This record gives sequence, structure tokens and C-alpha cells, in this order.
Amino acid sequence: MSEIHCKFNSRRVSGPDGKVDEVLPGGTLKSVIRFHRSLPGYRPTPLACLEGLASRLGIGGLWVKSENERFDLKAFKVLGASYAIGKVTAERLGLESKDLTFDRIVSHSGEGEGITFVTATDGNHGRAVAWTAEKLGCRAVVYMPKGSSSARLNAIRGHGAEASVIDGNYDDAVRLAARHADDRGWVLLQDTSWPGYEEIPTYIMQGYTTLITESFDQLGGERPTHIFVQAGVGSLAAAVLCAVLKKGERPWYGVVEPIEAACFHKSSVADDGAAHAVTGDMPTIMAGLACGEPSNIAWEILRDNADAFIACSDRVALKGMRLLGRPPEGDLPVISGESGAVTSGLVYELLSNANYAGPAQEIGLNESSRVLVISTEGDTDPQFYRETLKRKSVGTI
Repeated sequence: MSEIHCKFNSRRVSGPDGKVDEVLPGGTLKSVIRFHRSLPGYRPTPLACLEGLASRLGIGGLWVKSENERFDLKAFKVLGASYAIGKVTAERLGLESKDLTFDRIVSHSGEGEGITFVTATDGNHGRAVAWTAEKLGCRAVVYMPKGSSSARLNAIRGHGAEASVIDGNYDDAVRLAARHADDRGWVLLQDTSWPGYEEIPTYIMQGYTTLITESFDQLGGERPTHIFVQAGVGSLAAAVLCAVLKKGERPWYGVVEPIEAACFHKSSVADDGAAHAVTGDMPTIMAGLACGEPSNIAWEILRDNADAFIACSDRVALKGMRLLGRPPEGDLPVISGESGAVTSGLVYELLSNANYAGPAQEIGLNESSRVLVISTEGDTDPQFYRETLKRKSVGTI
């Protein structure tokens, strides 16, 4: 059974995309990173250049944007949650958002104590919401799907949030959070969107763009020819692609999901232009990507602009974790969790496994390729991470 399923996008358009401008109006990229730079403890996360691995794989370059050190939360999610909460809180307090900074909001923090933010999460997003709410003196309520690890649950509670695990999957948790927001006057802070709920998800997507702004600054004059980004509901993948397009770049762009929750891949295979959900249990180790329903904003952007939708097995993610944690001599290790490492594992498999020589050739991976992948999380489940690196690697690295 194949562990990688690649669907090349037959609906990709080549002309201007108005949806990109809707998500990122002029000046947004600068406003977002200015806000993040105002947060206490902000620093750009590392961009690792894996020259040894790139040489072994026969490509011109491989960069890994490592989110393990993002505000000591070990995941990129805080970029979206903090910016969205900042925007919503500023609006509630009557502050102008054009020059949004942490200090301006905190100076009115007492007035925001009555705001309750509610969300559903597989772990990282909920912790980001809890962290930001704690910083700004707001309340946070978090629902998690069944099977969520106790480490992720306790990490959320450690920031003062009310967090609980429900008897349902991620999409059930989203529906519960939305229902309680309506019934109790709370603010739903979700990075997925649907008709009638798009403003806050757009804020969250805008927040994610700091990741790619930092990456391009760190690259200097170099530019990737290929970018691979994970998708759960798709907001990160769509946000990164929007930011890249706004910068005038057009690299080859691949969207990566777990086989068990590959709603974007399923939608592309259907090839009717509509988003299609994956339902039921989603038994993948990639908890942060175990989402069955695409965000409608993300789907419209990725449907029209991504080059391929790729579904990967858990083995590919495990391969990536070990590959980054124990890299070839000369490369520095990158701590990457299950959801974070799948893109690195994918690149390795495409270039080292003869079974995928066809897709690799069609993607255009060769000695001239300069590849950027995003390690979206560090060891957010530390015990699982330690156990994974101790096990004998699958295949030869």
C-alpha cells in the first residue's frame, strides 16, 4: 500500500486571485509582524539550512522553518491566535487597530476582563488561545477531541484556561465551541471558516503570515523553488501561500495531510470545485492535522493556487521526526513533532524511494531545487517524541 498519495491540481489558475487580496489587503503583512514584535518574548524562530541532507538527497538546498521555539509554546499557532485576539480585543475596547500593539491593548486590559474566548483544538491552537488570553486578562474555554493527549490538555490548563476532552472528533469539538459561543455570548476563536464565520478566521490567517515574512528575511536574496506546507483545516497552508504570492513569488506549492484526514486531497480528487469532508475517527499520530472539514476560505485559495495535494502515512511523519532529530553529520538537529515533521519526511521519501520517482520528477525536484518546509511544532508531546527518536529508524537514513 502506498504511503504517499499525490494529486496534482487540475484547477490551479495562473492569473490574479482576488481572494488573496481579500485575505491580505495592502499593508497587512507589515502590520501583522509589527504586532508580533511588540509581544513580550518575541524573537524570530530559526530557519535551519540542512546542507548535508540536501546534498545527500541531490537537491540544491533544504530549509526548515522550526517553530519549536515560538514563545516557548513549541508551535506556530500562537501567531494566529495572538493577532486575532488582539484585533478582537482592540475592537471591543474601541481602539483603532491600524497601529495595533500589545502595550496599547494591555493599557486597557482591565476593560477586557469580561471577554471569554472559546475554541476547539487538537492541542497547539488551544494552548495559543489560552496563553494569549492569560497575557491580556481574558478568559479562555477550550474543547479537545477524544484521544487528545494528557500532556496537551495539561499544557492548556497551565495557562489558566478551562479545558476538557469531549466524546467526539475535532469537527464535533468545533461545533460544540460554536454552539456555546452563540448561547453564552462568548467569542468563538477558530481558524476554520464557514459561511457567516469568516472575519476571525481571516485574522488568524493574517497572523500566520509572520512565519513566512521571517523566513524570507532569513533567506536574504535566496528564494525557494518549492514549498511544502501542512494542512489541517488549511488556514496555515492558505495563509503562507497568500503571503508568498503577495511578495511576487510563485514557487511550486504542495499541501500535505495525513491519509486519515486528507480532506483537501479528497476534494481535489473529486475535481468538482467543491470542498469535501472526511468523517468519523481519524486515527493518525498527526493530531494537529486530524481535521476532516476544510476551511472554506482556505479551500478557495488552495484550490485555485496550490500545485498539488499530498496525503501521507504516519510512517512518513515518523521518518521526518527521526530525520530532523538525528540529521546527517554537519547539520544541526531540529526538534519536530508528528505534525511538524511530515513535510521533511515527505521530501526525503520523494527523493530517496524509487517508488516515488515519478511524482518527484513531475514535481520538478532535482539538483537545482531549493526546498522550504515548515516544522509547525516541536515536541508538544515530549514522551512520544523521546520514544520515537529511541526506536530504530524505518528505512535507512
